[in-house]
Amino acid sequence: MGFEKYSIGQLSKKSGCKVETVHYYERIELMPEPPRTEGGHRVYSLTHVKRLNFIRRSRELGFKIEQIRELLKFIDEPNHYCGEVRAMAMQQSRVVQEKILDLQRLQSALDEMVTHCKGNQNSIDDCPIVDALFTENRDGIL
Repeated sequence: MGFEKYSIGQLSKKSGCKVETVHYYERIELMPEPPRTEGGHRVYSLTHVKRLNFIRRSRELGFKIEQIRELLKFIDEPNHYCGEVRAMAMQQSRVVQEKILDLQRLQSALDEMVTHCKGNQNSIDDCPIVDALFTENRDGIL
């Protein structure tokens, strides 16, 4: 049973990350420098695929690069515990909840503007949505 090797293009397809993204993650040292062939081409392994999937999925969940660096440190260094990861996940969950609340407030403000609009018959000069967008309101609501 052989050790599977991947080109950067194959790694990109397997992970769903663009080649440029892989290079970026290598530059900022989230991804380890892969070994190279005699011709200088990078050679990736299943370990690289898994790590890249971890990074991509963490980004999808809203973790920032520095948070991902810390999560990877938990994995790469000895003497770390699941509780450390749990604490970071709980913190990220709170951040996501705050974003949801912000989006709900935004949706309410937009819905409020739309309900004040009489529709196609009004001149743009009498459009309550345009008026609301010109009006400064620190609460974000009409």
